[in-house]
Amino acid sequence: MRLGLALGYWGRGPDPAHAGLAVEAERLGYDSVWTAEAWGSDAFTPLTWIAARTKRIRLGTAVAQMAARTPTATAMHALTLDHLSGGRMLLGLGLSGPQVVEGWYGRPFPRSPLTATREYVDIVRQVLRREGRVELAGRFHTLPYTGQDGTGLGKALRPITHPLRAGLPVLLGAEGPKNIAQTTRIADGWLPLYWSPLRTGVYEASLTDLPAGFMIAPMARACVCDDVAEGLLPVKAMLGFYIGGMGHAARNFHADLMARMGYEPEARRIQRLFAEGRRQEAVLAVPDAFADEISLVGPRERIAERLESWRAGPVTDLLVTAPDLRTLRVLAELNGQGP
Repeated sequence: MRLGLALGYWGRGPDPAHAGLAVEAERLGYDSVWTAEAWGSDAFTPLTWIAARTKRIRLGTAVAQMAARTPTATAMHALTLDHLSGGRMLLGLGLSGPQVVEGWYGRPFPRSPLTATREYVDIVRQVLRREGRVELAGRFHTLPYTGQDGTGLGKALRPITHPLRAGLPVLLGAEGPKNIAQTTRIADGWLPLYWSPLRTGVYEASLTDLPAGFMIAPMARACVCDDVAEGLLPVKAMLGFYIGGMGHAARNFHADLMARMGYEPEARRIQRLFAEGRRQEAVLAVPDAFADEISLVGPRERIAERLESWRAGPVTDLLVTAPDLRTLRVLAELNGQGP
């Protein structure tokens, strides 16, 4: 199981520690570093900043939002950074949800997410392969554009720049069972939002007949500390926000996932409290057990024991959100790697 460093997206501003964490992760033998985006900082610019300060570590987006860019624009970002970094790019994509897609990007959330994702990946692959002009008569993406409000002058094009790698890895952040199953057919890897090594059966039906080399790369908060309850507070805060606030009460993919993982009453209560403006109560309502099983928190010995259960399953890459250099170093040692 490889280790990756997940830096997420910025809050109020850039985190001055991120570049140093990435450099240290590379020194410690981490395989990859990942950035994200929500409705503030973008995913590609910080990754380019990190690429300029590192030499070996792979560079991933977990995730870049599909609604933020046309498929060809995303492919341009990926092939450009892949060239500049010497072939280190990993393109992680996600649909996001209706509130962000419609509220931030001003676009309709696709009524058929599987079709929209499939078309998006198809176009990205066409650009990266550069075998001919990029064309698709899709339901959500059409190249050249043929809408009635167009000029009719659109021309199918092939990228001017020759991509460094036609097989640049494409990964998808998918949560629903059908979306995960499709991911195994059209992508090179899957980026689970929550992963519990105690509940791998939740995904079993969607992960049959995995292709060779398919990546399963979940994110997990990691923190070496003496007080487990205190170490879990940031995990609970994240869960409270995602389950309560990152989606509508009638359509919240994160809450639905928590429900499928065996915590449906708790997920609905968190949603209700968050909707009522009782955000701190929503965070405290997150079960310690759930926060604990999707993270690696506690003394070194406890993390060492729990890390074995992550290794025993199908996870190929563990993307850790580690708040400090000590945690990064301990995980590297426990995973049998280092400078």
